[in-house]
Amino acid sequence: MAIDKITTASITDANITTAKLAYDAIPFRNIIINGDMSLAQRGTSSSSNTTGGYVTCDRWLADIDTQGTWTLSQSTDVPTGQGFANSFKYDCTTADASPAAGDKINLQQRLEGQMLQYLKKGTSSAESTTLSFWVKSNKTGTYICELQDLDNTRQISKSYTISSANTWEKKTITFAGDTTGALGNDNARSLDVIWYLGAGSNLTSGTLNTSWNSVTAANRAVGQVNLADSTSNEWYITGVQLEAGTAASDFEFLPVDVNLQRCERYYQKTYSIGNFAGSTSDAGTLWDSGSSDAAGNLSHVYNFKTRMRASPTVTGYDRSGNSGQFNYYRSGGSSTGSFNTHMRGDASISYYSATGANYTLATTAGFLTLESEL
Repeated sequence: MAIDKITTASITDANITTAKLAYDAIPFRNIIINGDMSLAQRGTSSSSNTTGGYVTCDRWLADIDTQGTWTLSQSTDVPTGQGFANSFKYDCTTADASPAAGDKINLQQRLEGQMLQYLKKGTSSAESTTLSFWVKSNKTGTYICELQDLDNTRQISKSYTISSANTWEKKTITFAGDTTGALGNDNARSLDVIWYLGAGSNLTSGTLNTSWNSVTAANRAVGQVNLADSTSNEWYITGVQLEAGTAASDFEFLPVDVNLQRCERYYQKTYSIGNFAGSTSDAGTLWDSGSSDAAGNLSHVYNFKTRMRASPTVTGYDRSGNSGQFNYYRSGGSSTGSFNTHMRGDASISYYSATGANYTLATTAGFLTLESEL
């Protein structure tokens, strides 16, 4: 692509337009990872959830504390004409119309402090942040979004309204910068972005805290509707963007390889992208050969696809989808043997699997998942 020569004429007022100077041109302005819900390495649907966890779309934590039962899924229901292919869906399958005081349902993304230093939190120059997203539900009413600073036990909450049932709506919320409490410049959990879907009186009995303050639980989710009050209720979200400043820019779409690399900092697997932990497909099988040691184990080294946030939790699976073991093949026998790790770092691990015989040539086969979520 040719680059036009810069001349005096080309920088006149008439030629300098808002579009040309658009903030949209700044790369990686979106603090949220996988905000378009396009990656779901763990699976596309998880049913019977009463506690939640990282179960479907990458980097998204479903926090469910005994308020109803839910199917969580990567959905293809999206706002028309916006470029999105997927959304995150909550589907209530067991209702809880009268939540106990400590009950709650929310969706979170947890962020490392070292990723957020440019927000200048805890200084007189603290940046405001703007959160934008598309949302849809049959349950209209008031919903709460929260930023929670884990390093300094501070938070701020803002409300938004779902006005029309079963209609995609775009929401934009601006949070003021916080001049108190710097975020840790490390790889630990520092800031949570939270969308409430229901909450008991422990979180709703006070006055909604719309300015940065020390955490008072009763002020965090005041006014929140109860999405768990009917098995007809559903809630979808996509196009999530959090950025510095007081205005929302267009959603920043990333190439799939770049998005995947960002997600693999927190979770990766040797299974192919379309196959999930515990599946029986051979796509992505790790094969290795060598001689077993005096204990009948064959050792291996695995170099990660992407350097991870921290030393991960590692799980091995055999070719039939059973965790904690690998397959082995050797002269005179083939079966499965126990899987264990020797050493773990943030870039590689050494692991070993039993072969059923000492000092014997063998081939092993299996899969790995590696997790270092916040």
